[in-house]
Amino acid sequence: MFQHITTPQPLKTSQAVSWRTLRLFFMYRLVLALGMWFAFFSRFNPFLLGHTFPKLFTATIIIYFCLLVIGALLLIWRTPSAESQVQIAVYIDIIIITMVMHVSGGVTTGLGLLIAISITLGSLLTGGRMALHYAALASLSVLAEQLYAESFDLFSTNVSSYTQAGLLGVTFFAVALLAYGLARQLRETEQLAQQRGLDLANLAQVNEYIIQHMNTGVLVVDQSWKIRLLNDTAWRLLGCMHAKVGDNLRKHWPELARQAVLWLQDLPGSLETFPVQSGGKELRPQFIPLGQKQQVGGLLIFLEDSVRVLEQAQQIKLASLGRLTASIAHEIRNPLGAISHAGQLLKESPSIHQSEQRLIEIIRSNSLRVNNIIESVLQLSRRSRAHPEYIELDFCVEQFVEEFCRSRMLPPQCFQIQIVAPIVKIQVDVRQLTQVLENLCDNALKYGNTSTELPHIKLHGGRLQGFALPILEIIDNGPGIATENIRQIFEPFFTTGNKGTGLGLYIAKELCEINQIDIEYITTSDSRGCFRLSFHHWKLHEVFES
Repeated sequence: MFQHITTPQPLKTSQAVSWRTLRLFFMYRLVLALGMWFAFFSRFNPFLLGHTFPKLFTATIIIYFCLLVIGALLLIWRTPSAESQVQIAVYIDIIIITMVMHVSGGVTTGLGLLIAISITLGSLLTGGRMALHYAALASLSVLAEQLYAESFDLFSTNVSSYTQAGLLGVTFFAVALLAYGLARQLRETEQLAQQRGLDLANLAQVNEYIIQHMNTGVLVVDQSWKIRLLNDTAWRLLGCMHAKVGDNLRKHWPELARQAVLWLQDLPGSLETFPVQSGGKELRPQFIPLGQKQQVGGLLIFLEDSVRVLEQAQQIKLASLGRLTASIAHEIRNPLGAISHAGQLLKESPSIHQSEQRLIEIIRSNSLRVNNIIESVLQLSRRSRAHPEYIELDFCVEQFVEEFCRSRMLPPQCFQIQIVAPIVKIQVDVRQLTQVLENLCDNALKYGNTSTELPHIKLHGGRLQGFALPILEIIDNGPGIATENIRQIFEPFFTTGNKGTGLGLYIAKELCEINQIDIEYITTSDSRGCFRLSFHHWKLHEVFES
């Protein structure tokens, strides 16, 4: 999903452009050779090609065709480099066109201007670095041809022929300088375009990373209701694990599509919460049109868990309430200690009858329960910051089970560990994660074992198929939590027993939020209770090591 954008990508694009322009240069040279060949054998020959030495002209064109065939093979094999092939092609054109000019009557024919075209194209393709070199070589070639023709008195040469040769050389240098300037501008423009493209690619990568790691679900659909963007949070909230980009929104979430239609038509019923199949969540959508006001080109949909929104509002209230509760807990502790101490003294008194021992036991047990509540409240008020570190999920679970069994004096057979490959490393505060697992496993021992046999707790997780994040599920053998209580289990002081404090799951949820872990209660297919932890910060083991 997420790929690094690096500088070699523009270089590959530049190389592809070089080979493509070299093919165009080759096509021009092939057309030029065919044009001279057909002009020589046709009646229409305005330049009188090859009329002076027709056999030499024929041999020259045949050699040119052979060199073009070799050039085509080198172009297909892409060896040597594109720049080297351009240089060879320009050298060949200078020699061949000079020969054609010679066998057609010398510089007076005007065929030397064809060399200027090859110089221009070759200079542009090599970035202007060889422009003056090509011009100098072409000027020497034309001048050598003129000197040779005059030495053997091949044509009716005069002073004007040298003037034309000189002007042709000046033309070569003028064209070379112009091509150098154009090549420099093209090179700067190409570098700027590559930099802009790289900036846009990096910006798109950053935007994708931000969208994928948002706590709010983000969904984008086009005019035909096809999904164009779906981040991990939306994928997890909506719960349809086989949905993918390109699918139709109405196919997977018809209720969401219905609300979107109502919103587009400005009808009542939109922006209401709607249930999803997994986890019993209710989501609240927010729609934002894409495109112009006259014509909507698509919809940007934000999804929020309505329960999570309420929890966030509740957290603000609980933050201030927690400080007040902590101070009250300190004040309660002193009289509670006095009550507990008085009950202990009464128990040791010889004048207490056996029937009154039950009342003393009630004082002791309830004092202990109140003290546990005070300890939990103070623990919340003293909650420390997380110190996350990377640890292998399977190793963390195995270490926890070993310590938990030792502290609770349980046999290892009580736990079934099943962490599937590939191995992932999660970034958590190990001490706080251990506390979360202790609370969940203590609940499983207390409420999840209704038989007289040994308790059985299953720890199942890893990077499972169908889940965007690594998970860890704690499953017990109990009947599960009643449906009407599921919404309240993470609230403070909620308990269904007469001995619990009602703070265990609340503390576990608080610790999970500190470590960017989602905790939820689900019911398995066989109606067993299951708490699922989803880890937001993780890496594959192989990626981490590299």
